[in-house]
Amino acid sequence: MNDFTESTNERTDEGLVHDQSVDTGDEVTEVGVQDSTEPQAEEAKDIPTVDVDSQPVQETKEEGTEDVLAIDEDALPVEEPAGEEAEDVAAVDEHAQTSIEPEEDKAEEITTMEGFEEAMVSIRPGEIIHGTVLSVNETGAVINIGYKSDGILPLNEINLLENQTPEDVFKSGDEIEVEVLQINDGEGNVVLSHKSVERRKVWTAIEQGFETGEEFQGTCVEAVKGGVIASIDGIRAFVPASHLSTRYVEDLSSFVGQPLRLKVIELEKGRRRVVASQRAIIEAEEKERRQKLWDSIEEGQKIKGTVKRLTNFGAFVDIGGVDGLIHISDISWGHIDHPREILKEEEQVEVIVLSADREKDRISLGYKQTLPHPWDNVEEKYPVDSVVSGKVVRITNFGAFVELEPGVDGLVHISQVANRRVNKVEDELDIGEEIEAKVLNADSKNRRISLSIRETLPLEEEKPVQPKEPKKQEQFKKEDMTVSLGEFFPEDFN
Repeated sequence: MNDFTESTNERTDEGLVHDQSVDTGDEVTEVGVQDSTEPQAEEAKDIPTVDVDSQPVQETKEEGTEDVLAIDEDALPVEEPAGEEAEDVAAVDEHAQTSIEPEEDKAEEITTMEGFEEAMVSIRPGEIIHGTVLSVNETGAVINIGYKSDGILPLNEINLLENQTPEDVFKSGDEIEVEVLQINDGEGNVVLSHKSVERRKVWTAIEQGFETGEEFQGTCVEAVKGGVIASIDGIRAFVPASHLSTRYVEDLSSFVGQPLRLKVIELEKGRRRVVASQRAIIEAEEKERRQKLWDSIEEGQKIKGTVKRLTNFGAFVDIGGVDGLIHISDISWGHIDHPREILKEEEQVEVIVLSADREKDRISLGYKQTLPHPWDNVEEKYPVDSVVSGKVVRITNFGAFVELEPGVDGLVHISQVANRRVNKVEDELDIGEEIEAKVLNADSKNRRISLSIRETLPLEEEKPVQPKEPKKQEQFKKEDMTVSLGEFFPEDFN
C-alpha cells in the first residue's frame, strides 16, 4: 500500500493530475463521491483499501484548470501497474462499485414512500367510494377505503332486517360501496354509511319502476289510518286500504308482517313520498286470466274451482280468475237451508258450467249436476215390499212426502197413514218426524215412489161387536095385550 501511495503521489507531482482529470473527469468524480459519502460494505473488509480520508484534496488554481473538481488522488486512473500494485488498483475499483448499490436502494425507497403518499385517496363528505371490509362485530364494521385512516361503519348505518346482525350482512374481505359522512369524527375516524348508498340505489330503482310499471316486493310493517305502511328495501311506502285487495278488507292489521306485491302509483322524490298498490297487480293478472277463461269456457264444461264465499242464496267459486255462482238449488239434489251444509270456504270442488254470459260477466255453475242423479236405479235401491226409513218433509191434504235420501221423496197417501180412517194427516204425522214405510211402487222414469205406513203396522185383533147404545125409548111403548078389557071392566062387558 505504501508503494502504491508513493507511486501515485509521484505521478501527481509530475503533472499528471491535470491530464488525467480532463480525460476521465466524469468517472473520477463518481468514484470520489461514493468513497466520501458511503461507508464500506462488510464484505469489503478483507479487501485491501486505500485510506481515502487521509489523502489531501488538492484544488487546482492554475490557469485552465478551473473546471477541475477536487479529486481524490487515489481514485485517479493510472497506468496499469504490474504485480501487487495491479491487484490493489482492482480492489479499489471493486469497492467503489459495491458502495453505489446502497445509494440506489435508498432512492428506490424514497420513490416508494412518495408513491404511497400519491396513492392515498382524497375523500369528501357525501362522496360514494368503494372499500373492503376488514372486520365485523355486533356494533358495526371497519372498512379499508385507501385513506390514511380506516373508515368506521356504525350499526345504525347498516340496513338490517329484524333479528339480523352485521355479521349476517358482511364478511371480512367483502367489497362494498359506502358514503362518506364525516372525514373526522373528533377521534380521527372516517364515518361511513352503507344504508344511504342502498337507499339511493332503491330510490333509483323505484323511479325507474314507476316509469315502467315494474312490480316490487315489500313487507307490511304497520297499519295506519286509511291503509298500511310497507317497506320496499327500507323505503317506506303508503298502501291505501282500497289498494290492498280486490275485495273489501275489514281488518288492516291482518296484513302486518305479510309480504306484499306492489306497484308504485304515485312518487314525490322531493318529499320522499311513495304510494303503492297491490290491487293494481292483482287486477291486471285477473284480467289476463279472465280473458283466457272467456276464450275457452263452454256450457256443459266441467271445471275445477275454489269456494271463496258462501251466502244464503248460494256459493261463489273461483274458476280461474272469474267467480261463478252456484245457486243453492244447484248445490244438492235434496233440500238444504244453507250452502254450508254441503260446502265450505276454500274447498276445492268440481262444477259444471250451466250458463255463461260474457256481456254481463256472469257464470252460473252447478255442483249437484256432477253427482249421480238420486233417481237413477231407484228400483234397485228401493225394491217393492221393502221397508225403508225416511223423514217427513212436507204434509198436504192428500198425504205426506217422506225424504228417503237427498233428492228422492216418496208419497204416503192419506189412506196409507194409519190402519184406520184419518181425516187429517197432521193429526197423525209431524214435519221432521222419522218414520218407517213399506215400498208399494218405485218408478224412476216418472220419479215416483209410493209408500205405506199402514202396511208396517201390526194387524189389530178382532174385537167383539159391542151392542150399540139403545136409542132413547119413547114415553109410551106399544105392547101386545095379554088380558082382555072385560077383565078390567067386567060390569061393562057382561
